[in-house]
Amino acid sequence: MNGRRFLQDRRYLALSFAALHQPELHSAFAMPAKNPSIRKWLDHYLETNPPRAKSLVMTLFGDVITPHGGQVWLGSLIELLAPFGISDRLVRTSVFRLAEEGWLDARREGRRSQYGLNPASARRFERAYQRIYSPSHHEWNGKWILLFAASGAVTAEQRTSLRKELLWQGFGMIAPSVFARPGNDADILEEVLQRIGAQGAVFACQAGEAELPSARPLRELVDQCWEMGMVISEYERFIEHFGSVPKLLEAAQDLEPEQAYMLRTLLIHEFRRVQLHDPLLPLELLPEKWPGKTAYQLCHDIYQATFAQAEIHILATLSKEDGNAGEAAPYFYHRFGGLV
Repeated sequence: MNGRRFLQDRRYLALSFAALHQPELHSAFAMPAKNPSIRKWLDHYLETNPPRAKSLVMTLFGDVITPHGGQVWLGSLIELLAPFGISDRLVRTSVFRLAEEGWLDARREGRRSQYGLNPASARRFERAYQRIYSPSHHEWNGKWILLFAASGAVTAEQRTSLRKELLWQGFGMIAPSVFARPGNDADILEEVLQRIGAQGAVFACQAGEAELPSARPLRELVDQCWEMGMVISEYERFIEHFGSVPKLLEAAQDLEPEQAYMLRTLLIHEFRRVQLHDPLLPLELLPEKWPGKTAYQLCHDIYQATFAQAEIHILATLSKEDGNAGEAAPYFYHRFGGLV
């Protein structure tokens, strides 16, 4: 906290104490709330879209904790989640369950607990958040990758895990044990197969249009294998919720660090939820007015406008329990093509 802010807060506390004993001072010296429009937006959003504690913890680890060293004391995590109306009991329950599920590792030091992503989940987080902070659509060579498992090649448990992992990675299921995705995602596929222990048990190849007059074009697989209508609706909902924020930020004066942090966190929390359902298909296979592009640009603009003030709040909170807490790692500033 800088000296000027400290003096302002000290003056406010003194006046508040005086007002308790002299009611006539209350209205004269009450500090007006800064950026009431942003405060009103935040209150309305939290009232109509209260985030689930466990999911918001995951958002914080990806957006906040990872670039700040990847470890956080439980007390700091509780304080970071308090502005969203999440109690310390819910925070404790959430991190306990995430640790049980293998996402987090816990370390105790006396009566304090520290949590961080374990190495396996950290790699998955890194890949997931690359989807959020980078333009999601790249040039496509027109090729598809096909994957299929012959009967008996994998166990029933592996088959279930393979289906779950591939769908999460944006593959579409053409038929039982047959999956497809436009583009070349060999690295993602190899990681999935290693994770479920199915290396050497499945077949994979690249395919393109055969140009047979009687055959249907491969692009029609999009309507059959992916629920793009749901993705479109979620992007439109995101745009509806956050579309007014840029104008509010333009009109704001001296954006408060805590408000900036709350805006940035809710922004990424909502955008992450949409991204997890988006298979990130090439633009050539998507509707002409694809709302995903608009949503990404909106997310970029709000993040750019809030990240610096948000970092002030984040660092101040982390420093209370960790005297070595420092600025975010350099890669943080490469998000969205470069934060200025």
